[in-house]
Amino acid sequence: MTAATLYRCPNRTNWLCPCGRVARELRSRGVEFEEVRVPHRRRDRAQIDELTGQRHVPVLVIDEQAIVDSRRIVEYLRGSIPA
Repeated sequence: MTAATLYRCPNRTNWLCPCGRVARELRSRGVEFEEVRVPHRRRDRAQIDELTGQRHVPVLVIDEQAIVDSRRIVEYLRGSIPA
């Protein structure tokens, strides 16, 4: 089983932001994942900065690899995890 953690914005819906797009894709592929809601202000996202060198979300850490940008994350999931 793949270990995955999704670092995402504090928005609670999965329809209004790129973070939700990634969460929907993970669920549609049956990937179990932990969600970590990060602070709204980017300056308060030191944890994300340590992982990726930037402070934008979403960030997916899967199999010890950090992937940034919702389009890249979805592309990775579609290419490596069957639906």
